[in-house]
Amino acid sequence: MKRVNDFRARNHPSYWAFLVHRVSGLLLVIFLPIHFLALSLALKGDAALNGFISFTDTPLFKVGELGLVVLLTLHLVGGVRLLLIDFRPVRPPGLLKHWIYGGAAMGLAAGAAFVVTLNF
Repeated sequence: MKRVNDFRARNHPSYWAFLVHRVSGLLLVIFLPIHFLALSLALKGDAALNGFISFTDTPLFKVGELGLVVLLTLHLVGGVRLLLIDFRPVRPPGLLKHWIYGGAAMGLAAGAAFVVTLNF
């Protein structure tokens, strides 16, 4: 019997949690080389690092930092949710949907807290 993919599973919150976790992980991987570049400038001296820091002190980079904070929070909560699913002896109904909604709320709260601390 041929299995037909009817895309109903893509409307389930667990699918969206998987997608957010996967995409946030990929975007964080893209961020890491830029972060290592900035760290390597510290080895070249104060002038190189200060030049990079002054370059990143723009509103565009502040928005990028906001996205980074939200991505890190969403990826963290998604990873904890997966650990709970894998290592709990009894799987709760709905594959911990409350963790999905709580993770989204934590991501938004972390982003809001970061925005409050910004000095434009």
